[in-house]
Amino acid sequence: MKKVFLISGLLFIFSCKKDIEHKVSDLGSKVKSHSLNIDNNFNSVDGIKQEYSSVNSKLLAKKLDSVGFEYECEEMSGNVVYYSEKGKLKVVKHFQADSHFSSTETYFVNDGKPYFIFQDETVWSFDGGLPDKPETKDEVKEKRYYIVDNQAIQCLEKEYTLKSNSSNNPKSENIPNKEMKNCSIEELQKSFDILMKNKGGRSDGKCL
Repeated sequence: MKKVFLISGLLFIFSCKKDIEHKVSDLGSKVKSHSLNIDNNFNSVDGIKQEYSSVNSKLLAKKLDSVGFEYECEEMSGNVVYYSEKGKLKVVKHFQADSHFSSTETYFVNDGKPYFIFQDETVWSFDGGLPDKPETKDEVKEKRYYIVDNQAIQCLEKEYTLKSNSSNNPKSENIPNKEMKNCSIEELQKSFDILMKNKGGRSDGKCL
């Protein structure tokens, strides 16, 4: 009888051990799979869009910590804001403008390197109207850069015009993107490097 209980006990222990090993192995597979999914998010356009959407929603909801500075450079003025989450830099936003031009470069960052850049440029001019009530138009150009290993893998752009006297101006989301002929981030990378060098802030307010 004792042998029966002993054998039953050993079988129970063995069964529990196998069950634990199976759960541990399954958990390890899930963790590994999750890790691979995170890595893959920065290796494809679809993955980059997913990461961008997640971070941008937090940016719009003002859930990211921010610090920045303003500067003046001849006729150009600008500001730079660095957005972080739990101490990790997520977004760098650089705005600059003069009397008839403005530009915003928004760099979405992972491990100190941009994986997506959104550039928005606007040139405005007078477009008729009366001296005391002039009408204007904005020529808008948007550019989107998807980046893997410091190289742009896709570059898109769209252009449209906004008029102050129009009640039916086009919306950005309704304008189709076009592939850019020159898919390079060389100049933007230089700008980003300068912004990173000034991450600690500037007290003089002069040119970058």
